[in-house]
Amino acid sequence: MTSVDPIAATGPQSDSTVAPPAQKKTLDSEVFLKLLVTQLSNQDPSSPMNTNEMIAQTTQLASMEQLTQLTTMTSESFALSMRHTAAALMGRDAQYIDADGLSQSGTVTAVSFAGPVPLVTIGGQSVPLDSLSGLTLSS
Repeated sequence: MTSVDPIAATGPQSDSTVAPPAQKKTLDSEVFLKLLVTQLSNQDPSSPMNTNEMIAQTTQLASMEQLTQLTTMTSESFALSMRHTAAALMGRDAQYIDADGLSQSGTVTAVSFAGPVPLVTIGGQSVPLDSLSGLTLSS
């Protein structure tokens, strides 16, 4: 009977552990191209992929990339617009509804851009820009 050395059977061992790569949660152009290359490399040589299908898939890839860029640009534009709006509120009187459901008002004295939604400071209280319920010119 032959015995198998367990260390030799499992290969070289190392004390360092390598974390597996994080899996993608979205389909992007890299995944699309990998699928296309896999499809082309595994196709039947006697019945290759239709040229129209390949052009359609390439067009879909280009459309997907353009939509992704458009979405990114729209998000950046919206964030810039919110920052511009928040900065323009400096010195104006603003109203908001507090956590107790009471209407509060005061002059905007500061603006913070630290989070995804700008915060305006009214009477020492930080209020998200999208929580304001009204504005007036201060006298």
